[in-house]
Amino acid sequence: MHRDSTYATILDANGKIVSQRRMGNDKVLPYLSNYRIEKIGVEASNQIAPLYRLLSKKGYTVSVSHPKKTRYIAEAKIKSDRIDSKAIAELARLDALPPAYMPDQETAMLREKIRRRAFLVRERVRLRAKIKSLLTYEGIEPPSDYGLFTEKGAEWLHSIALEPIESYLRVIKPLDNEIKQLSKHLKELAEDDEDIKLLMTIPGVGYYTALLVKSEIGDINRFIDGDRLCSYAGLVPSTHASGGTVRHGSITK
Repeated sequence: MHRDSTYATILDANGKIVSQRRMGNDKVLPYLSNYRIEKIGVEASNQIAPLYRLLSKKGYTVSVSHPKKTRYIAEAKIKSDRIDSKAIAELARLDALPPAYMPDQETAMLREKIRRRAFLVRERVRLRAKIKSLLTYEGIEPPSDYGLFTEKGAEWLHSIALEPIESYLRVIKPLDNEIKQLSKHLKELAEDDEDIKLLMTIPGVGYYTALLVKSEIGDINRFIDGDRLCSYAGLVPSTHASGGTVRHGSITK
């Protein structure tokens, strides 16, 4: 599936091609309605979410495949949408499609808010780093008795009257407002969530980290044990075993 088009392959129970064609994404549902579809396989990408939600709502059984794992199974020297589409359909028919997790609508919305806040904070950090770099370049020593980006710090920055710094501060101000507003909304969500309250009993885990953990894990039941969850989070050591020798390295991240 691409941004503006989808290449679809329909197979019968024996793996014979019934239909193959490219179409606009808005034509997928009418196309499928012409056939008795048992299950659908789709390769994960940024474009699939709207169609996935639509097909699921209409009662179709949709499996989303993990792109890298799918390529390991169905690697071909000649690559095209037609070939890839048939490979995904064949793997779906054989129940061999490596699954990718698709969060429900509520979890997806929470993820977006968490990631949006993280993005805005990163952008603010970059702008603040620019200001510090500019002060160093100009040979200006910042005050040591209060933070540079506190209320007093902002007054001091304005007092030195450097045009580039004024420019950065004008950009930072709306970021501050957005981050503050989003943080307030997330905190309200946390207050009404029993899972978040439980996670916050862990020392060092506040409402934001708890929301982050919950949104990224999604349905905890998709992990059969704690080891799988730790592996998904990249918190397990890398392991290299060969010829009876086992070496453990840094975490997999």
